[in-house]
Amino acid sequence: MPLPDLIQADLPFLRSLRQDLHAHPELGFEEERTSGIVASLLEEAGLSVQRGLGETGVVGTLKVGSGTRTIGLRADMDALAMPEQAERPYKSKFAGKMHACGHDGHTTLLLGAARHLARSRNFSGTVHFIFQPAEEGRGGAKRMVEDGLFDLFPCDAVYGLHNMPGLAIDEMAVTVGPQLASSDTWFVTFKGIGTHGAKPHLGKDPITASGYFLSALQTIVGRVINPLQPAVVSACSIQAGDPRALNVIPDVVEIGGTARAYSAHVRDQLEAEIERLARGVAAMFGIEVSYEFRRRIPPVVNDADATARALKAAQAVCGSKVVTDFEPSTAGDDFAFFGEAAPGAYVWLGNGPAVDGALHHNTAYDFNDNAIPTGVAFWVALVEQELSA
Repeated sequence: MPLPDLIQADLPFLRSLRQDLHAHPELGFEEERTSGIVASLLEEAGLSVQRGLGETGVVGTLKVGSGTRTIGLRADMDALAMPEQAERPYKSKFAGKMHACGHDGHTTLLLGAARHLARSRNFSGTVHFIFQPAEEGRGGAKRMVEDGLFDLFPCDAVYGLHNMPGLAIDEMAVTVGPQLASSDTWFVTFKGIGTHGAKPHLGKDPITASGYFLSALQTIVGRVINPLQPAVVSACSIQAGDPRALNVIPDVVEIGGTARAYSAHVRDQLEAEIERLARGVAAMFGIEVSYEFRRRIPPVVNDADATARALKAAQAVCGSKVVTDFEPSTAGDDFAFFGEAAPGAYVWLGNGPAVDGALHHNTAYDFNDNAIPTGVAFWVALVEQELSA
């Protein structure tokens, strides 16, 4: 589909905006500058704007004509707490903060679509442009929902978009069903009786117990979970003892990790089985154990009807270059909370090759500005098809 002239004319502004956002990254619930820019540009375009949902979230509403259908479009705004190593003119100005996942690009795409649709007004219905804070593990979507997002701005369907290195900038991926896994954290603490390292028989060794636990942990996925159901359990943190005291068996070993699944049933299994394994090991060694499983983000599962609508829009923009069998990711995204409140679809926009291996959350990653036309055109096509006049 030829790029509409209004979008083409806006590209220099959008490119400049994206690079400015990249240079000024803000962490979750700290997006004051970003949300201020978003609100200002939405108001300039003539949208009604509400700020403060989820602390720094912004919702812009555009109603045209007499259509009764309402949809929500979501972009995330936050950066990551990590350094930017690659040199570029718009490199992060703040040490230890970086747009390493492309949320600067997502914000720009949705602003570009809002500006275009406010000018063209080629639809009939209502669009809520949802700019979400704190996607990177800090709970921004859940906070917006708890603050009444869908009570104040009810939606018949809600859509999310994320860039994907490896897909070409004129490619998209739209697939029904699971897209992203649940993302939960777990904590196991083994408490034994510390003693001299040369006299282990006088204590109860939690380090040896933790070794048994860690070596058995993967039997949950390998021998308990249905092999046709994907799942991940990883131990990612171990705290025990002191390297300055290597003749001391400590009292306590603390282990923490992540658990991922695509279904509610497997998510429940992971929670129960990690605990069963930990308590079994503790009983075997005669030590104490405490366990906590924190449910953070549900899986993102694309609704069939919403996905079909998103696919139609993607094909209108990218033609045959739309992948419909894209593999789901074991990463998580709290768009899942939006998808629980309204039928949802989460799509992938090509970001081009991963330059020098720079994938998401890499210190050299950058959103590809050449993907802006495709991303804006997709949002516009989706609105115009969903809310056809």
